[in-house]
Amino acid sequence: MIEIGLCGWGDHSELYRDAGSAKNKLPAYAQWFRVVEVDSTFYAIQSPQTLEKWAAETPENFRFVIKAYQGMTGHARGGKGFHPYESERAMFQAFLDAIEPIRKAGKLLAVLFQYPPWFNCTRPNVNTLRTAKALMGDVPVALEFRHQSWFAPEMREKTLAFTKREGWIHTVCDEPQAGDGSIPIVEATTDDRYTLVRLHGRNTDGWVSAGQPNWRDVRYLYRYHETELAEWAERLKRLEQHTGTVCVLFNNNSGGDAADNALQLMAMLHQLPPRGSFRLPPPPKETAEQLELFD
Repeated sequence: MIEIGLCGWGDHSELYRDAGSAKNKLPAYAQWFRVVEVDSTFYAIQSPQTLEKWAAETPENFRFVIKAYQGMTGHARGGKGFHPYESERAMFQAFLDAIEPIRKAGKLLAVLFQYPPWFNCTRPNVNTLRTAKALMGDVPVALEFRHQSWFAPEMREKTLAFTKREGWIHTVCDEPQAGDGSIPIVEATTDDRYTLVRLHGRNTDGWVSAGQPNWRDVRYLYRYHETELAEWAERLKRLEQHTGTVCVLFNNNSGGDAADNALQLMAMLHQLPPRGSFRLPPPPKETAEQLELFD
């Protein structure tokens, strides 16, 4: 099974044209997609009441990929004093308590641990991964690296073997190839149930713009071309042969491209949104020009 969705539900205004004011966008989003990534949990551990509300607002077959809190993945260099919890264990427990309503509702696909670009392939960092996995118990967890060393030629198979052995879900990423702070596409599965795919776009200049004004607005600014999506459609079919569900999440949302690209990919895979009927996004310019040849 291939499930396609977006990172977040608040940045895709084109989905809500027919939903009135769309103050509460999650139910409207769920008419288009059956899975979503929750990013707000990265910036702060949410209240259980908030996640209980999300569970109540979505259909029974809807699933959430919930991003781990930034204190859990070491996104502050040095780490100490970064989170308001008395210990690492207390921080993890607060996160587990927060996501429990989603899990209890049977709507948790996985918790995504995205580690920062400076989290390289070293023995201390391997131990960090083991600690995080232990603290998460039996919650399904997906692993995403941002440092190239994990998938250097001599480490690729060792990293995948470790990921499988330790019980992590592999995350296949498509992102700009911009030095050590990016990883290549690693087409592989490590879990019989799930494989995560995150499509970050290929905006190299934006990818390396962290720290500059408005960098969050440009980092994922990218629209996949039809040929690129067709390549991904074939790759997803191959991954599907080795895992129960391939969960695909478009993160190129800063220009409104993610929803259009997701619907294009769904059409290529002969999928319909849950609502059953929808307006396909306009074809890319080059496709439209080709179609006019037959008018």
